[in-house]
Amino acid sequence: MSPAPVNLYSDTQTRPTDGMRQAIATAEVGDEQRGLDPTVNALQERVAELLGQDAALFLPSGSMCNEISIRLHTRPGGDEYYLHRTAHPIVAEAGGPAFLSGAMIRTLEGEGGMFTPDELEGALRAPGNRYEPRSRLVSVEQTTNLAGGRVWTRAGIDAVLEVARKHGLRAHLDGARLMNAVVASGETAAAFASGFDTAWIDFTKGLGAPVGACLAGSQELIDEAWRYKQMLGGALRQAGIVAAGALYALDHNIDRLAEDHANAAALASGLSQLDGVTIDPAEIETNIVIFEVDDPEAVCATIERAGVRMGVVGPRRIRAVTHLDVDADGIQRAVQAVRSAL
Repeated sequence: MSPAPVNLYSDTQTRPTDGMRQAIATAEVGDEQRGLDPTVNALQERVAELLGQDAALFLPSGSMCNEISIRLHTRPGGDEYYLHRTAHPIVAEAGGPAFLSGAMIRTLEGEGGMFTPDELEGALRAPGNRYEPRSRLVSVEQTTNLAGGRVWTRAGIDAVLEVARKHGLRAHLDGARLMNAVVASGETAAAFASGFDTAWIDFTKGLGAPVGACLAGSQELIDEAWRYKQMLGGALRQAGIVAAGALYALDHNIDRLAEDHANAAALASGLSQLDGVTIDPAEIETNIVIFEVDDPEAVCATIERAGVRMGVVGPRRIRAVTHLDVDADGIQRAVQAVRSAL
């Protein structure tokens, strides 16, 4: 029998464990649109507390968390939104900020997916200038995805938020992999979310649930977010079935993220020893490994035939993401597959 595939394409590839499936099968449910699903309500209360916010809203996806937040904080007709050039709303949300919110996007540079307060300050528009867009919103991605799973420090966030507040900007935390940052840094989720108007966490990546994310903020903002959830078709019925998976993830799958980080470090170390691979293992902070080869398309096609899957993310770049479905043996198989491909 052939060994099981090693799927490092993304941590979105996780499958529910037996325990999570049991929690889903036995979930208490009700009409989520009317606020009558007890499991959804429990999840929302849990996430609001986790992120130190007043309220939270269960949504089908992290992309919807981002897009609703952009709509909450910007007005159509020239409001400008600041984020790193590799951030998810730019590279993976199909132009949603423009289509759904009419927002202009100003991209920022910065090493590891993290821009500095000076870079933000330098991009802002002069207030009251009718010829330019209005500076309105800044977003931080924690951890940085296409920049290699790097962790914003609390000091780095504070410096950016200081500029945002000085200029009257709203602030949004894209917390798709926030719990990876928590485990890697020792900071709490609430500490990372402090100072942001909205923040969210995803359950379908390293936490291993099949569906869902949760957006948190003030009660006023979450009440308005509900309106956009309804408008975009995100309101659900007996959603406790999927919310139960998210609750299970919060109870069982946070601390084990450290295993994914260790596996990512081992993968980076193994790849760094291969001729034809460019990578600095010291830059691996969480569960995302990005390395360079001359022909990433050919390498990914070859390793997939050997049962190992990764993703091409640039002209010379390959991304591999560790998660609960890949163990230490799978990491060694992945290194060997890349060695053979090269």
